[in-house]
Amino acid sequence: MNTLGERLNYARRKKGYTQNSLAESIGVSRGVIFNLEKNKTGPQVIVINAICQVLDIRKEWLLNGEGEMQDTRESSQSARILAELYEVAKELSEDEQLYLLDTVKALKQRLNREGK
Repeated sequence: MNTLGERLNYARRKKGYTQNSLAESIGVSRGVIFNLEKNKTGPQVIVINAICQVLDIRKEWLLNGEGEMQDTRESSQSARILAELYEVAKELSEDEQLYLLDTVKALKQRLNREGK
């Protein structure tokens, strides 16, 4: 697999996604996934990050073919949690998303204070 498109196609199929389902999962059109797989367009960072989270693959592998496809470390679990949080949050209104963000920030501050 020499290109980003080949690696994306492989990872997408291995994880059981169609171009449509992957596009829907990350909030882009099917054409974005199609064009990436055909190496017709360069990747946008936000799209690559979302793809890596949804497919649970390493960004370095997808972009450059470096290392293993999946990260077996604890950060992989964190990525899955963040992907699930994203899935929940994307269904909320903008005001609800902002409220959720404020709530998470407040929780983080509280935990930091309690931990010191």
